[in-house]
Amino acid sequence: MNPSSRRRFLRQTGLFSATAFLGALSGPAWSRNLNRAMERTAGMSAAELAGNEDFWYYIQQSFTVSSSLINLNNGGVSPAPKTVQDAMKRYYDLSNEAPSYYMWRVLDQGREPLRRNLARLAGCSPEEIAINRNSSEGLETVIFGLQLKAGDEVVAARQDYPNMVNAYKQRELRDGIKMVWISLDLPSEDEDYLVRQYVNAFTPRTRLVHITHIINWNGQILPVKKIAEEARRRGIEVIVDGAHSFAHFDFTIPDLGADYFAASLHKWLYAPIGSGLLYIRKDKIRNVYPMFAVDNPLKEDIRKFEALGTRPFFIEQAIGKAIEFHDMIGIERKQKRLHYLKNYWMEKVKDLPGVKLNTSLDSRWGCAIGNVLVEGKKPAALDSFLLEKYKVHTVAIEWENIRGVRVTPNVYTTTQQLDVLVEGIRKFVES
Repeated sequence: MNPSSRRRFLRQTGLFSATAFLGALSGPAWSRNLNRAMERTAGMSAAELAGNEDFWYYIQQSFTVSSSLINLNNGGVSPAPKTVQDAMKRYYDLSNEAPSYYMWRVLDQGREPLRRNLARLAGCSPEEIAINRNSSEGLETVIFGLQLKAGDEVVAARQDYPNMVNAYKQRELRDGIKMVWISLDLPSEDEDYLVRQYVNAFTPRTRLVHITHIINWNGQILPVKKIAEEARRRGIEVIVDGAHSFAHFDFTIPDLGADYFAASLHKWLYAPIGSGLLYIRKDKIRNVYPMFAVDNPLKEDIRKFEALGTRPFFIEQAIGKAIEFHDMIGIERKQKRLHYLKNYWMEKVKDLPGVKLNTSLDSRWGCAIGNVLVEGKKPAALDSFLLEKYKVHTVAIEWENIRGVRVTPNVYTTTQQLDVLVEGIRKFVES
């Protein structure tokens, strides 16, 4: 491939930062091998590359994952690649040379460039992005900061994340708002059904609808945009829990129609543990109180949501390396690979006696996260069996009407490892 063709390919696939990313790491063998693997696969589409184990083996070498445990619970928190780990450690060491100088006068100067980079991924203005510690912090900033009054109604699902459920219950107890809970029958590939559950709960008193983009229990993708369109038509604000969707598959936050959106960057962006973002549409910032006090809580500056006091700057600035890693792979490649891995193991177990899949195989309704139930047996029993007999780490789920074991591979997961999972499920079924 000639140089101009290579540059064109890198731009088209989101890999243009690979040169800078790998150039700084030309010493380690894994980085040189990854660079060569990218060159060899330059002409392959994302769909073709999804099942190319040789290529993804080199991606795996970018991580320091344990060789004695197969980690299939990346839905909780993902490990960061080596470059992110190294950056965080380097910034931490620098901070400790003279904390008040290097944290506030050096590292903190990187926040605005980082904000611009996150906004680029989100498809929005930097003036709509606040950097924080996780999606729970971001969502609860909005939940507790919105000026709701007694009698105002909020629509949310019982399948939403517990922290959010409890936050709304606290506002209900403290301020007298009225929660309208819906329950979703999942998995579902019926867009009309999913939209209708929310719309049917709307009344003239509904002020806010809470939508989880990907249900963490089973990986169900909800049609956020369609629900948001119906809500906004009725003057209802939209808050989206994007803990599992941001950097997982291709979308922009504004295209969802969200007024508020929060994500944990230590999940699918592979940023350091304890990093997140909060999006608030520009014209909504003024009316949301920050969680921590500032000079003017109703000002229009998104930075008012970053008044956390002394924070771990070394974690925050290492997010930049995670963005470089994400750009190097490219969102389309990542999305195709993650969906391929989920379907790889689910296709192999779906016809086993008593096995029930709680996640769609259709890419419109599911990506990396899968959930499986062996009927007549407790999810915790399968989870323990896989860990004890096969050293496969998953998580048992029993929340509302969703029961099963959640399995979440990642870009560093190999099909050989998933074959071990499949063998474990097969043996459990036979036991």
